Amino acid sequence: MEAQADEKICGKLRLACGLYNYKLRDVFTWDLLKTLLMGQVLSLMICGTAVSCQYLADAGVEVPMLQSFLNYALLLLAYSPFLCTHKGEQTFSQVLKSKWWKYLLMGLADVEANYTVVMAYRYTTLTSIQLLDCFVVPVLMVMSWFLLKTRYRPLHYVAVTVCLLGVGAMVGADMMAGRDQGSTSDVLLGDSLVLISAVLYAVSNMCQEFTVKNHTRVEFLAMMGFFGTIISGIQLAALEVSALKKIKWNVHIAMLFLLYVVCMFTLYSFMPVVVKRTSATAVNLSLLTADLFSLFCGLFLFHYTFSALYIMAFIFIMVGFVTFNAVPTYSAQPEREPDSGNSLDQEARSASDHLLPADTVRQSHVTLVSAL
Repeated sequence: MEAQADEKICGKLRLACGLYNYKLRDVFTWDLLKTLLMGQVLSLMICGTAVSCQYLADAGVEVPMLQSFLNYALLLLAYSPFLCTHKGEQTFSQVLKSKWWKYLLMGLADVEANYTVVMAYRYTTLTSIQLLDCFVVPVLMVMSWFLLKTRYRPLHYVAVTVCLLGVGAMVGADMMAGRDQGSTSDVLLGDSLVLISAVLYAVSNMCQEFTVKNHTRVEFLAMMGFFGTIISGIQLAALEVSALKKIKWNVHIAMLFLLYVVCMFTLYSFMPVVVKRTSATAVNLSLLTADLFSLFCGLFLFHYTFSALYIMAFIFIMVGFVTFNAVPTYSAQPEREPDSGNSLDQEARSASDHLLPADTVRQSHVTLVSAL
Protein backbone atom coordinates (compact mmCIF):
# COMPACT_ATOMS: atom_id res chain seq x y z
CA MET A 1 0.00 0.00 0.00
CA GLU A 2 2.83 2.38 0.86
CA ALA A 3 4.58 1.66 -2.44
CA GLN A 4 1.36 2.24 -4.37
CA ALA A 5 0.85 5.57 -2.58
CA ASP A 6 4.42 6.66 -3.40
CA GLU A 7 3.92 5.65 -7.03
CA LYS A 8 0.67 7.59 -7.21
CA ILE A 9 2.35 10.71 -5.79
CA CYS A 10 5.26 10.42 -8.25
CA GLY A 11 2.81 9.92 -11.08
CA LYS A 12 0.90 13.06 -10.16
CA LEU A 13 4.16 15.02 -10.01
CA ARG A 14 5.13 13.76 -13.47
CA LEU A 15 1.71 14.70 -14.76
CA ALA A 16 1.92 18.20 -13.26
CA CYS A 17 5.32 18.74 -14.86
CA GLY A 18 4.07 17.38 -18.18
CA LEU A 19 6.38 14.37 -18.13
CA TYR A 20 3.78 11.64 -17.78
CA ASN A 21 4.52 8.70 -20.07
CA TYR A 22 7.19 10.67 -22.04
CA LYS A 23 10.20 8.98 -23.58
CA LEU A 24 13.20 10.47 -25.33
CA ARG A 25 11.94 9.36 -28.75
CA ASP A 26 8.73 11.28 -28.02
CA VAL A 27 10.73 14.46 -27.40
CA PHE A 28 13.53 14.40 -30.01
CA THR A 29 11.35 14.15 -33.10
CA TRP A 30 11.76 15.41 -36.66
CA ASP A 31 9.02 17.90 -35.91
CA LEU A 32 11.06 19.39 -33.05
CA LEU A 33 14.17 19.47 -35.25
CA LYS A 34 12.28 21.35 -37.97
CA THR A 35 10.96 23.80 -35.40
CA LEU A 36 14.46 24.29 -34.02
CA LEU A 37 15.94 24.90 -37.47
CA MET A 38 13.18 27.32 -38.48
CA GLY A 39 13.72 29.29 -35.28
CA GLN A 40 17.42 29.60 -36.03
CA VAL A 41 16.66 30.78 -39.58
CA LEU A 42 14.70 33.62 -37.98
CA SER A 43 17.68 34.37 -35.73
CA LEU A 44 19.96 34.48 -38.77
CA MET A 45 17.64 37.00 -40.41
CA ILE A 46 17.87 39.20 -37.31
CA CYS A 47 21.64 38.77 -37.44
CA GLY A 48 21.56 40.03 -41.05
CA THR A 49 19.65 43.14 -39.99
CA ALA A 50 22.12 43.74 -37.14
CA VAL A 51 25.16 43.49 -39.42
CA SER A 52 23.65 45.80 -42.04
CA CYS A 53 22.65 48.31 -39.34
CA GLN A 54 26.17 48.25 -37.92
CA TYR A 55 27.69 49.02 -41.32
CA LEU A 56 25.12 51.77 -41.92
CA ALA A 57 25.94 53.29 -38.52
CA ASP A 58 29.66 53.17 -39.37
CA ALA A 59 28.82 55.09 -42.57
CA GLY A 60 26.96 57.72 -40.54
CA VAL A 61 23.48 56.59 -41.65
CA GLU A 62 20.95 56.38 -38.81
CA VAL A 63 17.40 56.36 -40.19
CA PRO A 64 15.51 53.53 -38.40
CA MET A 65 12.09 54.80 -39.50
CA LEU A 66 13.13 54.73 -43.16
CA GLN A 67 14.31 51.14 -42.76
CA SER A 68 11.04 50.15 -41.09
CA PHE A 69 9.02 52.01 -43.73
CA LEU A 70 10.72 50.11 -46.55
CA ASN A 71 10.00 46.78 -44.87
CA TYR A 72 6.33 47.54 -44.24
CA ALA A 73 5.88 48.91 -47.75
CA LEU A 74 7.33 45.71 -49.22
CA LEU A 75 4.98 43.62 -47.08
CA LEU A 76 2.05 45.70 -48.33
CA LEU A 77 3.08 45.33 -51.97
CA ALA A 78 3.74 41.59 -51.64
CA TYR A 79 0.68 40.42 -49.70
CA SER A 80 -2.15 42.91 -50.26
CA PRO A 81 -2.77 41.72 -53.88
CA PHE A 82 -3.43 38.19 -52.57
CA LEU A 83 -5.90 39.51 -50.02
CA CYS A 84 -7.56 41.81 -52.57
CA THR A 85 -8.16 38.93 -54.98
CA HIS A 86 -9.24 36.51 -52.24
CA LYS A 87 -12.64 34.98 -52.93
CA GLY A 88 -15.09 34.99 -50.06
CA GLU A 89 -15.80 37.27 -47.15
CA GLN A 90 -12.23 37.99 -46.04
CA THR A 91 -11.14 40.36 -48.82
CA PHE A 92 -8.85 43.34 -48.19
CA SER A 93 -11.68 45.87 -48.03
CA GLN A 94 -13.89 43.69 -45.84
CA VAL A 95 -11.10 42.91 -43.40
CA LEU A 96 -10.21 46.60 -43.29
CA LYS A 97 -13.83 47.55 -42.67
CA SER A 98 -14.48 45.06 -39.89
CA LYS A 99 -11.11 44.84 -38.12
CA TRP A 100 -9.29 48.09 -38.94
CA TRP A 101 -8.91 49.23 -35.33
CA LYS A 102 -7.47 45.89 -34.23
CA TYR A 103 -4.81 45.88 -36.92
CA LEU A 104 -4.14 49.57 -36.33
CA LEU A 105 -3.27 48.84 -32.69
CA MET A 106 -1.19 45.83 -33.72
CA GLY A 107 0.73 47.85 -36.29
CA LEU A 108 1.24 50.71 -33.83
CA ALA A 109 2.66 48.32 -31.21
CA ASP A 110 5.01 46.76 -33.75
CA VAL A 111 6.33 50.05 -35.17
CA GLU A 112 6.80 51.69 -31.78
CA ALA A 113 8.47 48.58 -30.32
CA ASN A 114 11.15 48.85 -32.98
CA TYR A 115 11.52 52.59 -32.56
CA THR A 116 11.72 52.71 -28.75
CA VAL A 117 14.45 50.09 -28.55
CA VAL A 118 16.52 51.98 -31.14
CA MET A 119 16.05 55.15 -29.10
CA ALA A 120 17.22 53.27 -25.99
CA TYR A 121 20.73 52.92 -27.47
CA ARG A 122 21.14 56.69 -27.15
CA TYR A 123 20.68 56.62 -23.38
CA THR A 124 21.79 53.25 -21.96
CA THR A 125 24.32 50.48 -22.55
CA LEU A 126 24.19 47.38 -24.74
CA THR A 127 24.38 45.21 -21.62
CA SER A 128 21.23 46.76 -20.18
CA ILE A 129 19.40 46.39 -23.47
CA GLN A 130 20.33 42.73 -23.87
CA LEU A 131 19.21 41.91 -20.34
CA LEU A 132 16.03 43.98 -20.20
CA ASP A 133 14.94 42.99 -23.69
CA CYS A 134 14.44 39.45 -22.34
CA PHE A 135 11.57 40.92 -20.33
CA VAL A 136 9.44 40.25 -23.41
CA VAL A 137 9.34 36.52 -22.59
CA PRO A 138 7.71 36.73 -19.14
CA VAL A 139 5.39 39.52 -20.33
CA LEU A 140 4.33 37.39 -23.28
CA MET A 141 3.71 34.39 -21.02
CA VAL A 142 1.53 36.47 -18.69
CA MET A 143 -0.45 37.93 -21.60
CA SER A 144 -0.90 34.49 -23.16
CA TRP A 145 -2.07 33.14 -19.81
CA PHE A 146 -4.84 35.72 -19.40
CA LEU A 147 -5.80 36.53 -23.01
CA LEU A 148 -5.07 33.35 -24.98
CA LYS A 149 -5.81 31.07 -22.02
CA THR A 150 -2.51 29.23 -22.48
CA ARG A 151 -1.41 27.19 -19.49
CA TYR A 152 2.19 26.30 -18.74
CA ARG A 153 3.66 23.41 -16.77
CA PRO A 154 6.54 23.70 -14.26
CA LEU A 155 8.94 22.35 -16.87
CA HIS A 156 8.19 25.36 -19.11
CA TYR A 157 9.27 27.78 -16.38
CA VAL A 158 12.45 25.79 -15.84
CA ALA A 159 13.16 25.96 -19.58
CA VAL A 160 12.70 29.73 -19.67
CA THR A 161 15.06 30.09 -16.72
CA VAL A 162 17.71 28.01 -18.52
CA CYS A 163 17.39 30.22 -21.62
CA LEU A 164 17.77 33.38 -19.54
CA LEU A 165 20.88 31.89 -17.91
CA GLY A 166 22.27 31.58 -21.44
CA VAL A 167 21.58 35.27 -22.03
CA GLY A 168 23.35 36.03 -18.75
CA ALA A 169 26.42 34.09 -19.93
CA MET A 170 26.39 36.05 -23.20
CA VAL A 171 26.18 39.41 -21.41
CA GLY A 172 28.94 38.32 -19.02
CA ALA A 173 31.19 37.52 -21.99
CA ASP A 174 30.47 40.97 -23.45
CA MET A 175 31.43 42.67 -20.20
CA MET A 176 34.63 40.63 -19.85
CA ALA A 177 35.56 41.58 -23.41
CA GLY A 178 34.90 45.25 -22.70
CA ARG A 179 32.17 45.34 -25.32
CA ASP A 180 29.74 47.43 -23.28
CA GLN A 181 28.70 49.72 -26.11
CA GLY A 182 26.03 52.35 -26.03
CA SER A 183 25.59 55.43 -23.86
CA THR A 184 25.17 56.26 -20.18
CA SER A 185 23.70 59.74 -20.64
CA ASP A 186 20.38 58.78 -19.02
CA VAL A 187 20.36 55.12 -17.97
CA LEU A 188 16.96 55.30 -16.27
CA LEU A 189 15.31 56.67 -19.41
CA GLY A 190 17.11 54.18 -21.63
CA ASP A 191 16.19 51.20 -19.47
CA SER A 192 12.58 52.39 -19.34
CA LEU A 193 12.47 52.58 -23.14
CA VAL A 194 13.74 48.98 -23.37
CA LEU A 195 11.03 47.78 -20.98
CA ILE A 196 8.36 49.68 -22.95
CA SER A 197 9.68 48.11 -26.14
CA ALA A 198 9.51 44.63 -24.57
CA VAL A 199 5.86 45.14 -23.57
CA LEU A 200 4.99 46.42 -27.06
CA TYR A 201 6.76 43.47 -28.67
CA ALA A 202 4.82 41.10 -26.42
CA VAL A 203 1.53 42.74 -27.48
CA SER A 204 2.51 42.51 -31.15
CA ASN A 205 3.62 38.88 -30.89
CA MET A 206 0.58 37.79 -28.94
CA CYS A 207 -1.71 39.43 -31.53
CA GLN A 208 0.29 37.73 -34.26
CA GLU A 209 -0.15 34.33 -32.64
CA PHE A 210 -3.90 34.81 -32.28
CA THR A 211 -4.27 36.06 -35.88
CA VAL A 212 -2.28 33.36 -37.66
CA LYS A 213 -3.94 30.59 -35.65
CA ASN A 214 -7.47 31.87 -36.18
CA HIS A 215 -7.28 33.62 -39.55
CA THR A 216 -4.56 33.53 -42.23
CA ARG A 217 -0.92 34.49 -42.54
CA VAL A 218 -1.67 36.55 -45.66
CA GLU A 219 -4.30 38.61 -43.83
CA PHE A 220 -1.90 39.31 -40.98
CA LEU A 221 1.01 40.33 -43.23
CA ALA A 222 -1.13 42.45 -45.57
CA MET A 223 -2.71 44.36 -42.68
CA MET A 224 0.63 44.71 -40.88
CA GLY A 225 2.14 46.07 -44.07
CA PHE A 226 -0.75 48.49 -44.62
CA PHE A 227 -0.87 50.04 -41.16
CA GLY A 228 2.89 49.73 -40.59
CA THR A 229 3.52 51.70 -43.79
CA ILE A 230 1.14 54.47 -42.72
CA ILE A 231 2.44 54.78 -39.17
CA SER A 232 6.15 54.55 -40.03
CA GLY A 233 5.63 56.91 -42.97
CA ILE A 234 4.13 59.57 -40.69
CA GLN A 235 6.99 59.21 -38.21
CA LEU A 236 9.52 59.24 -41.02
CA ALA A 237 8.16 62.55 -42.32
CA ALA A 238 8.07 64.02 -38.82
CA LEU A 239 11.42 62.85 -37.46
CA GLU A 240 13.92 61.89 -40.16
CA VAL A 241 13.62 64.32 -43.07
CA SER A 242 16.82 66.14 -42.11
CA ALA A 243 18.70 62.85 -41.64
CA LEU A 244 17.52 61.66 -45.06
CA LYS A 245 18.99 64.75 -46.72
CA LYS A 246 22.40 64.02 -45.18
CA ILE A 247 22.69 60.50 -46.64
CA LYS A 248 25.36 60.27 -49.33
CA TRP A 249 23.88 57.60 -51.57
CA ASN A 250 26.15 55.15 -53.36
CA VAL A 251 26.11 51.47 -54.32
CA HIS A 252 27.51 50.41 -50.94
CA ILE A 253 24.79 52.24 -48.96
CA ALA A 254 22.07 51.01 -51.31
CA MET A 255 23.21 47.37 -50.93
CA LEU A 256 23.18 47.68 -47.14
CA PHE A 257 19.60 48.97 -47.27
CA LEU A 258 18.71 46.12 -49.61
CA LEU A 259 20.27 43.53 -47.26
CA TYR A 260 18.34 44.97 -44.32
CA VAL A 261 15.00 45.01 -46.14
CA VAL A 262 15.43 41.47 -47.53
CA CYS A 263 16.28 40.08 -44.08
CA MET A 264 13.39 41.91 -42.42
CA PHE A 265 10.92 40.90 -45.13
CA THR A 266 12.00 37.27 -44.79
CA LEU A 267 11.72 37.49 -40.99
CA TYR A 268 8.21 38.94 -41.09
CA SER A 269 7.06 36.53 -43.82
CA PHE A 270 8.48 33.38 -42.22
CA MET A 271 7.80 34.13 -38.55
CA PRO A 272 4.01 33.55 -38.75
CA VAL A 273 4.72 30.07 -40.13
CA VAL A 274 6.80 29.18 -37.08
CA VAL A 275 4.35 30.84 -34.71
CA LYS A 276 1.48 28.81 -36.12
CA ARG A 277 3.44 25.59 -35.56
CA THR A 278 4.37 26.49 -32.01
CA SER A 279 3.73 29.74 -30.11
CA ALA A 280 5.04 33.28 -29.75
CA THR A 281 6.76 32.45 -26.46
CA ALA A 282 8.73 29.58 -27.95
CA VAL A 283 9.74 31.65 -30.96
CA ASN A 284 11.06 34.41 -28.72
CA LEU A 285 13.12 31.87 -26.79
CA SER A 286 14.59 30.70 -30.07
CA LEU A 287 15.33 34.30 -31.09
CA LEU A 288 17.56 34.75 -28.05
CA THR A 289 20.35 33.24 -30.17
CA ALA A 290 20.16 36.16 -32.63
CA ASP A 291 22.56 38.25 -30.54
CA LEU A 292 24.96 35.29 -30.46
CA PHE A 293 24.90 34.96 -34.25
CA SER A 294 25.60 38.69 -34.47
CA LEU A 295 28.54 38.24 -32.12
CA PHE A 296 29.90 35.32 -34.16
CA CYS A 297 29.70 37.48 -37.30
CA GLY A 298 31.39 40.28 -35.36
CA LEU A 299 34.37 38.03 -34.68
CA PHE A 300 35.19 38.14 -38.40
CA LEU A 301 33.67 41.43 -39.54
CA PHE A 302 34.27 43.76 -36.58
CA HIS A 303 37.12 41.90 -34.81
CA TYR A 304 35.29 41.15 -31.58
CA THR A 305 37.10 39.15 -28.91
CA PHE A 306 36.04 35.49 -28.69
CA SER A 307 34.96 33.96 -25.39
CA ALA A 308 34.05 30.37 -24.53
CA LEU A 309 31.06 31.84 -22.68
CA TYR A 310 29.44 32.50 -26.08
CA ILE A 311 29.42 28.77 -26.79
CA MET A 312 28.08 28.08 -23.31
CA ALA A 313 25.35 30.67 -23.83
CA PHE A 314 24.31 29.07 -27.12
CA ILE A 315 24.14 25.61 -25.50
CA PHE A 316 22.05 26.94 -22.59
CA ILE A 317 19.57 28.63 -24.92
CA MET A 318 19.26 25.55 -27.13
CA VAL A 319 18.76 23.24 -24.14
CA GLY A 320 16.12 25.58 -22.75
CA PHE A 321 14.35 25.80 -26.10
CA VAL A 322 14.26 22.02 -26.56
CA THR A 323 13.06 21.55 -22.97
CA PHE A 324 10.30 24.12 -23.48
CA ASN A 325 9.07 22.31 -26.59
CA ALA A 326 9.43 18.84 -25.10
CA VAL A 327 6.08 19.17 -23.32
CA PRO A 328 3.06 20.84 -24.94
CA THR A 329 1.22 23.69 -23.30
CA TYR A 330 -2.50 23.29 -22.83
CA SER A 331 -5.61 25.45 -23.03
CA ALA A 332 -7.66 26.32 -19.97
CA GLN A 333 -11.04 24.61 -20.03
CA PRO A 334 -14.07 25.02 -17.74
CA GLU A 335 -13.74 22.68 -14.80
CA ARG A 336 -15.94 19.61 -14.85
CA GLU A 337 -17.20 17.56 -11.96
CA PRO A 338 -14.63 14.78 -11.57
CA ASP A 339 -15.85 11.20 -11.48
CA SER A 340 -15.19 9.45 -8.18
CA GLY A 341 -13.50 6.55 -9.92
CA ASN A 342 -10.96 8.58 -11.91
CA SER A 343 -7.51 7.07 -11.88
CA LEU A 344 -4.15 8.64 -12.74
CA ASP A 345 -4.36 7.29 -16.28
CA GLN A 346 -7.74 8.96 -16.73
CA GLU A 347 -6.24 12.25 -15.51
CA ALA A 348 -3.46 11.93 -18.05
CA ARG A 349 -5.90 11.28 -20.89
CA SER A 350 -8.04 14.22 -19.80
CA ALA A 351 -5.03 16.53 -19.78
CA SER A 352 -3.84 15.31 -23.18
CA ASP A 353 -7.22 16.15 -24.68
CA HIS A 354 -6.51 19.82 -24.00
CA LEU A 355 -2.90 19.92 -25.18
CA LEU A 356 -1.94 22.60 -27.65
CA PRO A 357 1.15 22.70 -29.89
CA ALA A 358 4.28 23.50 -27.92
CA ASP A 359 4.99 27.24 -27.48
CA THR A 360 7.20 28.90 -30.07
CA VAL A 361 6.47 32.43 -31.36
CA ARG A 362 7.78 36.00 -30.81
CA GLN A 363 9.15 39.61 -32.98
CA SER A 364 11.43 40.09 -32.07
CA HIS A 365 11.72 40.06 -29.24
CA VAL A 366 11.81 41.32 -30.35
CA THR A 367 15.24 40.65 -30.34
CA LEU A 368 14.67 42.19 -33.68
CA VAL A 369 15.31 45.69 -32.57
CA SER A 370 17.69 44.73 -29.81
CA ALA A 371 19.94 43.56 -32.65
CA LEU A 372 19.86 47.00 -34.28
